[in-house]
Amino acid sequence: MPVLQPIERRSGLSPEIFAKEYLGPLKPVVFTDLMGSWPAKKKWTIEHFKEKYGDLVVPVVSNNFSRPGKGYLAADMHITFREYLELLESGPSDLRIFAWNIFWKAPELREDFGMPSIMDGFVDELPFLFFGCEGSRVTLHYDVDMSHVFLNQIYGRKHIILFSPEQSQQLYQLPFTVSSHVNIKDPDFKKHPALEQVKGLEVMLMPGETLFIPRGYWHYIEYTDGGFSIALRSFDSFLFKIKGLVSNAKNYAVDRLMNRFMGQRWYKMKVRIAKKRAEKGTF
Repeated sequence: MPVLQPIERRSGLSPEIFAKEYLGPLKPVVFTDLMGSWPAKKKWTIEHFKEKYGDLVVPVVSNNFSRPGKGYLAADMHITFREYLELLESGPSDLRIFAWNIFWKAPELREDFGMPSIMDGFVDELPFLFFGCEGSRVTLHYDVDMSHVFLNQIYGRKHIILFSPEQSQQLYQLPFTVSSHVNIKDPDFKKHPALEQVKGLEVMLMPGETLFIPRGYWHYIEYTDGGFSIALRSFDSFLFKIKGLVSNAKNYAVDRLMNRFMGQRWYKMKVRIAKKRAEKGTF
């Protein structure tokens, strides 16, 4: 595995100290107290969601989500929220609910959390829930909208590995995407020699903690337990809102179109380009 250092845990950070020590230098940090007295920390349980929102239909993805072909970047299935939560409780699985805005259907849930005062620029329209069964994994990627992400862990634990944007080439970034398909937990250095150059950060994110993921940071996530979190997004400048729109157009529109017409050939082409870029000057 690449060299990994622990992410700092902090409490009592003021907006000024956060801006100076983390936001400005784009440095990840774990807040142990950012959620404060959110009702969601105690109220949002598996049973609560089953009882109140179990009939909602949810999109469920698996490890097939980013594989080329007909189902590329599409949900594997749509089932009721209750059915998914029963799967989550039943044990290990690769099934996840990815970037779900339940608040369109259940706006009253917004009363159970609030936008942090740690910085300006939070986007009120973009709170997303992420659910995963024990052992499910999120492929190494960075967020296409180029926002800062505050990942608030409500239930269960997640093992998260981060890499700075400057290491994108060495991480074998697939062109026209924001993802990499290298196995960062058990890398094959013979197949991907450039990975020996990268250095990252890691944390076991616990319930009640918030991970600040600066814009452009690569992240790999593994659900140590079945659980869920809520991600809040912020932009510290209008420029990066524009860059996020450009990134969406470039990395989704082009990639999906080419995948539709070329399928596996497009994927193999991306892999060849990523390898060439990553290993330029490696030897």
